[in-house]
Amino acid sequence: MTELINILFNPLSNGIMTVLTGLSVVYWLFMFLMGDGVHLFDADADVDLHPTPDVSDVDGSHDIDAGGTDHPHHHTDSDAPTEPGFFAKAMDYINVGKVPIMLIVTMFKFIGWVLTIISSLYIDVASWGIKSVLILIPVFIVTFFFMHFLTKPLARMFKNIGYNGEESHDFLGRMGKMRASIEGKKIGSAEFVIQQDPIRLNVVSHNGEKIGYGDDVIIVDESKDKKYYYVTKEITIDNI
Repeated sequence: MTELINILFNPLSNGIMTVLTGLSVVYWLFMFLMGDGVHLFDADADVDLHPTPDVSDVDGSHDIDAGGTDHPHHHTDSDAPTEPGFFAKAMDYINVGKVPIMLIVTMFKFIGWVLTIISSLYIDVASWGIKSVLILIPVFIVTFFFMHFLTKPLARMFKNIGYNGEESHDFLGRMGKMRASIEGKKIGSAEFVIQQDPIRLNVVSHNGEKIGYGDDVIIVDESKDKKYYYVTKEITIDNI
């Protein structure tokens, strides 16, 4: 038992991953004990890129409609958002938005934890001291690529059972915070809290105005192809 505990928490890199994985286990246990279920099939657990954009579709050739004539700015072909950035592509690569985020996060931690433990058995990471945390960099990179292949069958499974995330109309009027800076036709992400679950969506500035990282925003419309949401800055005392 002592040897097992030593492996789980020594070196520091092992300890970090053991704690992170343990937190995910506690989360799932808590969900079961609270009687709320695991929420694997609820869109409330789905974040980021909902729906996940296909990069090949974002070439400016689609008709992105602001939806109706009541809005002051009508989006046409020339206003189509630009190609998603690196972060959006990275999240799409591991199928975020097609598989519930908490499942992806748990899998990422578990795989990273296993790889970290294995690396400490074959490499004398313990002799690195506090620098042993550096082993997590290649571990996370390898885990990221593993996730692409491990989540592909899950994405197909969730698609076959009709998992499409929360209905779009439920997002209209939601308020959240920007997790990127956007301006003009640039695509960025914003985080919204739905029933205590953080959800990230692809967003575009409704009127092309600059919206900075951390700004409070409100969803005012959805693109015609249902891949993006249009947001404006939330009116507060600070920005009146």
